[in-house]
Amino acid sequence: MTDKLWGGRFTEKAAHWVDAFGASIGFDQQMAQEDLEGSLAHVKMLGKTGIIPQADADTITAGLQHLQKELAAGKLHFTVENEDIHLNMEALLTAEIGPVAGKLHTARSRNDQVATDLHLWLKHRLPTIKEALTNLQTVLVGQAKVHAATIMPGYTHMQHAQPITYGHYLLAYFEMFQRDWERFDFTQKHTDILPLGAAALAGTTFPIDRTLVAQELGFDQIYHNSLDAVSDRDFALEFLSNSAILMQHLSRMAEELILWSTYEFNYIELGDDFSTGSSIMPQKKNPDFAELIRGKTGRVYGALMGLLTTMKAIPLAYNKDMQEDKEPIFDAYNTILGSLHIFTGMLSDLTVHEKRMAEATTHDFSNATELADYLATKGVPFRQAHAIVGELVLKGIKTNTALQEMPLSELQAAAPQIQQDVYAELTSKAAVDRRTSLGGTAVSNVLKEVARDKEMIASH
Repeated sequence: MTDKLWGGRFTEKAAHWVDAFGASIGFDQQMAQEDLEGSLAHVKMLGKTGIIPQADADTITAGLQHLQKELAAGKLHFTVENEDIHLNMEALLTAEIGPVAGKLHTARSRNDQVATDLHLWLKHRLPTIKEALTNLQTVLVGQAKVHAATIMPGYTHMQHAQPITYGHYLLAYFEMFQRDWERFDFTQKHTDILPLGAAALAGTTFPIDRTLVAQELGFDQIYHNSLDAVSDRDFALEFLSNSAILMQHLSRMAEELILWSTYEFNYIELGDDFSTGSSIMPQKKNPDFAELIRGKTGRVYGALMGLLTTMKAIPLAYNKDMQEDKEPIFDAYNTILGSLHIFTGMLSDLTVHEKRMAEATTHDFSNATELADYLATKGVPFRQAHAIVGELVLKGIKTNTALQEMPLSELQAAAPQIQQDVYAELTSKAAVDRRTSLGGTAVSNVLKEVARDKEMIASH
């Protein structure tokens, strides 16, 4: 017989390196607090239902509470020989209160125990992610208000398209991060389900009270199928999927900040706290933190694909494969939380070169659509107007003359409907201010959206 808590069936001890390979204590000790919380709720139920004597339940409760204090003080030490956080805690409890500790595991299995721990771990941390997203959104809204009228080029295919405002640009990411917030909020619902009581896979013969345990642990719902309870990791996959989408949004914005901080663009300058220098080139100011967030996106994508692949062919119910669910979740959580904090600081601290942004819209022919729209209001079919303006743009490129710099006679030679009032329409400010359709870039729209978004943040 081995000295494992489950070792009655076995006659030989595994080699240490085999134990080390199979052990999860190296990472699942991060769920130590949740494991103790689950055990406290479970033993309270065991005592109240009379499954174990109340005196034993009280002894176990006192032992668990002592372990909580020891954990908070950093005094608990875990071993590979005890495999995981559950067996380590049971061994520590046994050392603390003696054999009565063994009654704690009545009517439960490590299968429903680990599922409960992971639910609790994520349930506790989702609000932190949502708060970090809200903080980032708050900075975006604040900067959007400041730069509601800061004109810059808008791009499609990375080519100058039409003038927009920097405030309008920032609010595009606000909307993305709002959807991220809502996705994490929805995942809270699927995390808020109690697996404990499913036991190994089939439920238990003991008269347990799962509702009492759910109330003790603050779960809104209880799994209604024991097989599903121990084998469901959808909530974990949802979290990783949400995390991957969030990192995609951060990465897209990071890419633009990296481009815009180059000498060629010079639209912004990142703060010193979020930049580094070169070991050989004294003039360099590298956007390392934006680059690092862009790079960490692949790490979170990998976590999602890893767990999807792990789960894709696992038969019901619990299998050892599922031990691989925790490390990617722990790592993704730390990665996205750190990235959100860095991004919030980075956006708060950057300098916007407003004059440079505006100048970039004056000789780039991004007002071509304005001239086409102008002709359309004069009765010229838009397709014909599009062709007329295209020819004027070509001429302007050849002569290095912007549309607003062409003489009226030259414009009228292309389209006699053009009058002196056209020049007021061809400024970047007019191009922005005329786009008052819902969702458009007009300054008045941006300010309305800032007010709306502040209300949305308040509702968080």
